[in-house]
Amino acid sequence: MKEMSDQTRSIIFIVLVIAVTFIWMHYFQPPVPPQKPATSAAQTSPGHSTASKTTPAPAGRAAPAAPVIAKPVEAKGETTLTVDSAVYHIELSNRGGVVHSWKLKKYLDEETPPRPLDLVNPDAAKELGWPFSLLLADKQLEAEANSALYEMTPSAENATAPVEVTFHWSDGHLDVTKKLSFAQDYQLSVEVAVTLDGKPLPATLAWRGGFGDRAAFRESQYVTPIYKQNGKLETLAFKKLGAPGNQIEPLEQAGPMEYAGIEDQFFAAVFIPDGTDIALWTWQQWHHSSVNGQAVLEPEAEMAVGAMNPGPIKLRAYVGPKDLATLGKVHPSLEELISFGWFGAIAKPLLFALEWMHKYIPNYGWTIVVFTLALTMLLLPIRIWTFHSARRMQMVAPEVKSIQDKYKKYSMSDPRKRKMNEEVMAVYQREGINPLGSCLPMLVQIPVIWAFYRMLNGAIALRHAPWIFWIHDLSAKDPYYVLPVLMVITSYFMTKMTPTPTAAADPAQQKMMMLMPVFMGFIFFNLSSGLNLYYFTSNLIGVVQQWYLNRSQPLPSRSKFKNKKKE
Repeated sequence: MKEMSDQTRSIIFIVLVIAVTFIWMHYFQPPVPPQKPATSAAQTSPGHSTASKTTPAPAGRAAPAAPVIAKPVEAKGETTLTVDSAVYHIELSNRGGVVHSWKLKKYLDEETPPRPLDLVNPDAAKELGWPFSLLLADKQLEAEANSALYEMTPSAENATAPVEVTFHWSDGHLDVTKKLSFAQDYQLSVEVAVTLDGKPLPATLAWRGGFGDRAAFRESQYVTPIYKQNGKLETLAFKKLGAPGNQIEPLEQAGPMEYAGIEDQFFAAVFIPDGTDIALWTWQQWHHSSVNGQAVLEPEAEMAVGAMNPGPIKLRAYVGPKDLATLGKVHPSLEELISFGWFGAIAKPLLFALEWMHKYIPNYGWTIVVFTLALTMLLLPIRIWTFHSARRMQMVAPEVKSIQDKYKKYSMSDPRKRKMNEEVMAVYQREGINPLGSCLPMLVQIPVIWAFYRMLNGAIALRHAPWIFWIHDLSAKDPYYVLPVLMVITSYFMTKMTPTPTAAADPAQQKMMMLMPVFMGFIFFNLSSGLNLYYFTSNLIGVVQQWYLNRSQPLPSRSKFKNKKKE
């Protein structure tokens, strides 16, 4: 074999080096060093955490999406829109997309002359914020959203329900949309969506600036946040609003909830989740006001409801009177907002009966009088039973007293005390007396009496309902205390005329019973005229009934009792 020349070897070597070089560069390329991050010169808006730096994603991962920059949306100037129906007149402002006035046409305030009641306190709202404002975790974002000029649709100055009103505002980063769909009654639908650079934020809708009948609020501070959870209606006392030690810091009641809101004695603003789990935030704030010409600081209960997770919130709202029939038409029913206590099963039928009678007796004062007369006559058999039982016990009271005196020297732990009880029971058995006979009928009446009391206390129909002369509002206290005084007087005569088993045996206890009407008077002086009218009428009818019973069955004389004892 012929040996290759040096020239041939050189050519083959060069070809192999070139081939190896190309193969190495193709399959064994060295890693490219990472690039340094490029800094953007773009400026971000105050309070917004927009990304201004970009970094290549690690191998095998997708690069993060760039922030969504929305188109700025803002109205040129401040405008208002009024929405009317047969029951309300609402004023909306595009400055913050809030409510400036919520007047109920069928209910009047305490002014002279009276005007439709406004559930919004404008003096407080100017300091604390307006209803339907937003509550956000970032206070700077919150301030921007609640002071911005929203584009409002429709743009007309007046609208008639049913109508949908839309507020929209964006600065390119924070974007807020509110949709309020008003029905012709006291209900509306609410949708709120808040995003920051395209990412949803928790939407929280607040009712600020006070609520309800401010005249009633100043007198009783009966403005209370409420919520229903796990089938139970909860109320939050004013002193429990806010975080511990800092009542102006919102305190969260975790959801989900059936509904949540704020109420006073006769009116409520309730938010009902519509496919969204909601939580409740409550706090209190103080604002400057004037009472009887004097500058004072007044507290206001504040509340907000919002979605438990980031994203839009959908609600239905009820803003109106706590009228039993009207609340029953809401789903879920809001009838529980009228607190009847333990005897609601009795109080509700009593309220429906009172309203039915009012259809035929236009004056609610006289309706209460007639209703009390009917109720007292219905309970007359129980009164007669109680009277007969008390009369029989009164007849044997001297004999029972003599037995008790015989054993009074023994202590309660002495076995001989048992002999005293046996002798007393023997007297009762001889006369056919049930010791509880005079108490059981009264126990039957107590639920009815208490239910009637709770019914009148919560009946919005009595608000501003006149009776006669000086009584212009049956839900307010008697300005001259005439009815409470008459109630005390009739209660005294009622107590004095009613036979008591211990009348002859325990004079000290009898005197204490005589003082009970006076003690009751101190309580009733501050209760509503309607309640005082009820108790005065009930006592007056009771005095007549008791007079008749005492006359028809007088107490036997002492001599007759002695003769019977000898037999």
